[in-house]
Amino acid sequence: MSVRLEVRTTEPFAGGHRFEGGGAYEVVTATAHYSVDPKTPGIPDLDLAPLDSDGRVRFRGDVEILRPVDGGRRRLFFDWGNRGNKRAVQYFCDAPHTNRPRTLADAGNGYLLRRGYTVVFGAWQGDLLPGDGRLLLDLPVARRDGQPVRGLTTAEFIVEEPTASLPLSRWSSTRSSPVSERGVHSARLTRRRYAHSTPDELPAGTWRFARLQGGGNDLRGVSTALVPSRYDLHLDDGFRPGWIYELTYEAEGPLVLGLGLAAVRDLVSHLRHDPTAPVGPVNYAYGWGRSQTGRAIRDFIHLGFNEDLEGRRVFDGLLPHVSGAGRLGIERFTNLTVPGGQQYEDHLSPADAFPFAYAETVDHLTGERDAIMKRPSDPKVLHTQTSTEYWQRRGSLVHTTTDGRDLGFPPNVRGYLWSSSQHVADPLAGAPGKGICNHPENVVATSALFRATLEALDAWVSEGVEPPPSAVPTVADGTLVTGDAWARQFPAVPSALRPQGPNELYAVDRSVVPPVADRARRYTVLVPAVDPDGNETAGVRAPMVAVPLATHTGWNTRAPGQGHGALHEFSGSTFPFAATEDERLITGDPRPSVQKRHRDSAGYTAAIRAAAEDLVARRFLLAEDVERVVAASANWSSPRHRFDLP
Repeated sequence: MSVRLEVRTTEPFAGGHRFEGGGAYEVVTATAHYSVDPKTPGIPDLDLAPLDSDGRVRFRGDVEILRPVDGGRRRLFFDWGNRGNKRAVQYFCDAPHTNRPRTLADAGNGYLLRRGYTVVFGAWQGDLLPGDGRLLLDLPVARRDGQPVRGLTTAEFIVEEPTASLPLSRWSSTRSSPVSERGVHSARLTRRRYAHSTPDELPAGTWRFARLQGGGNDLRGVSTALVPSRYDLHLDDGFRPGWIYELTYEAEGPLVLGLGLAAVRDLVSHLRHDPTAPVGPVNYAYGWGRSQTGRAIRDFIHLGFNEDLEGRRVFDGLLPHVSGAGRLGIERFTNLTVPGGQQYEDHLSPADAFPFAYAETVDHLTGERDAIMKRPSDPKVLHTQTSTEYWQRRGSLVHTTTDGRDLGFPPNVRGYLWSSSQHVADPLAGAPGKGICNHPENVVATSALFRATLEALDAWVSEGVEPPPSAVPTVADGTLVTGDAWARQFPAVPSALRPQGPNELYAVDRSVVPPVADRARRYTVLVPAVDPDGNETAGVRAPMVAVPLATHTGWNTRAPGQGHGALHEFSGSTFPFAATEDERLITGDPRPSVQKRHRDSAGYTAAIRAAAEDLVARRFLLAEDVERVVAASANWSSPRHRFDLP
């Protein structure tokens, strides 16, 4: 047996509340004990992991299960989460985020539970530290001749406010790969203004491996201390906003991170096929992941983990969301918390490597031929992405060749652009803020689309009902264009600081550390075309896009002092229309005003209803969500929009 579940607790969920259609639920917490053959392919450094007396690699991880007491509909829904956080209930049920769902309020609108799903949360990321209720996976360290493996690696640091010390991982939630004893003396630290700028090396005497420790009181007041640490980096003058710092150093003790993919494979297979598993009978298994875990899903498929040790399919269907064209990257010293490459941040992330597309294609720079989907055990996939993925995550490469020609999807994949929306769309979002960007963030509500997507996947797998056709921009119909073509289409919105173009992708030499991009050899990255309002024409238009009160983009630019003008992480923008024609004329806005478009807020709400009903007819929205969408549109979709109009 490759996995053994040790159940720790079982308790009623939401006080035993019975969900219509799904009944009462229980919460089961458990520890999964895994055992893996050291010859398992596709896992870097597995041959360097310590072995037990049986010659196996052992490790363990957290598991939590929301299970229907009456058995439900025999459908397992695996939440890949995000950096150890539970996310499925939040996004599919419009619920507040929590890593300890126990109350009725934690269930939001209850969609997953009303539909009778057995929801499984399983740890797969092995470099997380305890805290905030994160799911943890305890992985072995790669060793050679009894000593931790060593090697060169890099770490990038970007701050929004002056900071004295940071963990080498950059993230307080994430284990750092410690610097080796000799690496302390050979490390190099540089800084540059932008990803393409020439770096300047910082003198060795101005920084050190240490952390600033403070907060305790002595007899005269608050004290601080500089503590030597192989896990932290300290700058005497502090890290400053507007700079990209890069540390190159010899690290030691890499975790065997690829075991996380084996953990998902073996856990889900165990829950499906072992009659003693605490989930009851399972007919179908689905999984969902967003951003980082969308990339994990794509790597899981590409590396062949969707086939278990008995040759059976693990997941019948998978839903990678906002992964863009990236995969996970599980090479030695990888930091799994680091996002995929962006224009300013983590630009040369190893997550962005060929193949990018589900269909087979050729890398025009190397001649390599490959695909994400290439095995009989592959699941059905509904790939969803937003405008942000086209701008920051090279999303066009999911369905084009590497030189920018239409490719499409294989028969067991559909792809959907959620038009003019952004990477993160909190179901409970309020009024938009700017953060360190030039523009208010994108406010398009898309969470209802998740529910319809899962319904379509379930019908496809369990009943053979084809999902809606792919809805992505294409070169052939002119809806997928170059950055220059997009710039000619985008209206002259007052105060908008446009990006110079999308996040490019170059051939990268990873045989050297730090890696080097060859800017003369690039992959073609394209973006969705826009209408005269600046909203995208192709894809699935949520009601707030179909009946817009603003131009909504998948990009936002960094404010002065913060890498001014570069694309900011995964942020989109909202550029409200002028409320009245007088305002439009005084600001020189070429877009018709809200007053010109709608006689009053009731007319706007009626148009939103019509847009929602159209999506229902096309199976991109559930009928139950029409009234939710209409209710959210009251008073000009306040507080996401604010217009002082009737």
